[in-house]
This record gives sequence, structure tokens and C-alpha cells, in this order.
Amino acid sequence: MAALDGPRWGPQSGGAPKLIVFLLHGYGADGNDLIDLAPHWGRALPEALFIAPHAPHPCEAGPYGRQWFSLADRRPAPMLAGAQSARPLLDALIARECAAAGLPESAVMLMGFSQGAMMALFTGLRRRTAPAGLLAYSGRLIGEELLATEMAHRPEVLLVHGEADEVVPVQASHTAEAALQAQGVPVESLWCPRLGHGIDDAGLTAGALFLQRNAARIGAGA
Repeated sequence: MAALDGPRWGPQSGGAPKLIVFLLHGYGADGNDLIDLAPHWGRALPEALFIAPHAPHPCEAGPYGRQWFSLADRRPAPMLAGAQSARPLLDALIARECAAAGLPESAVMLMGFSQGAMMALFTGLRRRTAPAGLLAYSGRLIGEELLATEMAHRPEVLLVHGEADEVVPVQASHTAEAALQAQGVPVESLWCPRLGHGIDDAGLTAGALFLQRNAARIGAGA
């Protein structure tokens, strides 16, 4: 299978990156769906490179878009198998981009929306090198029953979810919050009233603050 790639933006400073933020899109979209977040967050992180990879598989639900794994069967076991299959491709992308930029793999944050949020959490909690932070918008935690034995680190996590989400119910992020806290993961949560399956200004602002704070902690802040 071909290596992951997709659109990229920054650093806004024009210099070499000190941090890479990977933006993981949702089911049926592609990397172009999230790269427009980069100019907004680039103001908070002028030394960050933003990369929005296209998921590895054509979307089964239509002629356009990509998927990280199939959603034809949404029971926990098939979704876990799908995340397990996609994870090595994402790990390889992170390693490749960090090597190209001359950065340690700790200088990474993973952000995802919907299915991309599932991949950000699943991969980020299991990486050999802890990421600087994980941002999960409108997602869910896959394989929570395996966290006690598979979780390698406890990076800071931001969960953002619309309370009127008609695609992934907000309860999925409440469940994720409880499961992560039970494992000692530091979690920050934002529940957005009247918001459906999307990202609003409040979520963007929360993300910018989270990114900026955690980048400063590793010496890559503004």
C-alpha cells in the first residue's frame, strides 16, 4: 500500500518547523477537508508545519473521499481491527516526516475529526514516543478495553464534541473522557451546545490554546 501523503501548510514563520501537527480527516473526506484549519492555528503556532494526509483507502460509501477503515460493520471488533490495520501507516508517516524535518518524534501533535479523531486517539496513545498532545473532535475511543495493557504514554488530550451531533453522539466523547481519566490521562473537554457534526469557533479557539500550550511545553511555542 502506498505511503500516506497529503496537503501541507507552514510554518507561518517561514523558517524550519519546530513542531508538526497532523490533521486527520473524517470518513468520506480527504486531507483537503482539514488543511484550511492550518492558517487559523498557524497564528498561534507560527513555527509549526501542518500536514493533512489522505486516508489510505477509497471511501466505500461513494465515488469520492477516503476512509481510514471500513464502517460497513460498526460493531466494536471490526472497528478495532480497522484502526489496528491503519495505525502502522500513520506511524510510518509520522516517522518519515519527523526525519525529513530533523525533529524528534516527540515534537508531534495529532488532531482528528470524526473517524480521524478515532485514529488520533488510537495511534497517539500507543506510540513508542509520546506525542506532545492529542486533539479529538467529534470522535470516539476505540479499543478502550485494551488501554491498560497497550497504552504507552499519557499525553494531554483535548476532546471537543457538539451536543447536537447527529453522526457520532456526544455520549461517545463523554465515554472516552471517563475511560481516559480512569487510566490517568490528562483530559480537557469542551461540549458545544447546539453544534452538530462539525467544528465551530469555540472548538477552533480551544484547539489553538491547547496547541499553543503544549507546544510551549516542548519548546516549540510562539
